[in-house]
Amino acid sequence: MIDVISIQSQVVYGHVGNSAAVFPMQANGLDVAAVPTALLSNHPHYPTMHGRILEPELVEGLLRGIEERGVIETARVIVTGYLGSVANAAVVADFVERARKRNPALIYVCDPVMGDDDLGVFVDEGLIGIFRDRLTPMASVITPNQFELELLAGKKARSVEGLDEAMHVLAGRGSGAAAVTGCVLDDTPAGSVETVAWTPGHLARAAVARLPIRPCGTGDLFTALLIARLLNGLGLQEASAAATQEIRAVLARTHAVDAQEMRIVGFPFAPATGVVSS
Repeated sequence: MIDVISIQSQVVYGHVGNSAAVFPMQANGLDVAAVPTALLSNHPHYPTMHGRILEPELVEGLLRGIEERGVIETARVIVTGYLGSVANAAVVADFVERARKRNPALIYVCDPVMGDDDLGVFVDEGLIGIFRDRLTPMASVITPNQFELELLAGKKARSVEGLDEAMHVLAGRGSGAAAVTGCVLDDTPAGSVETVAWTPGHLARAAVARLPIRPCGTGDLFTALLIARLLNGLGLQEASAAATQEIRAVLARTHAVDAQEMRIVGFPFAPATGVVSS
């Protein structure tokens, strides 16, 4: 039985998108149907890159195929990440709408991959509107970084109050909960970075020491680990804190060997109920 339908990019070299998310979910005992939105040799922060964003007709066909195999009725989670194009995002939004009508128990986790503080917006500007107006309002949980939250809400989120106000904007459109990654708030301890778990009326913060590295795919890995913990029965606050600690441990391992890509393979991923210390 398929537990998770994971719709995001795939690379041959490195760990971003499904190439970061699928293995950790499998290591936690989840069966994953991985649907690519892009097939690339590597992420775009290398001097060269080959491959392409997939055509919406192809993505739609892949989604129709798993739909015809009855996966929607048995799956527990749909997760979406990097979608690549406005046309792909529309296809995915249609799929999520159909899936949730056919299986109302489905959890939809939306990682609205659009950009970051140091890179700015790195997707087609039209994707911002689709994430804002179609995808995040359907989501059970969203996992934006701080920059992406601000894009979605149209508000600064650099304080606890500002983040809470930004999430209330999204909650007014339908988003029920969030784990906001990469947060540096006005009272965040120097040298630290936080994940903020938000539900209506409650906000919980998990801070870890920042390391002097920035490999790609950390948000994709975080979302995968969060899903594993949610499916094992943890609440959002506990799941977010545990995933944050495990990401920190992966990055410490990556830093120790001076690697450009996250060292995921061979990492002793803990059972979904556990918290890995750094």
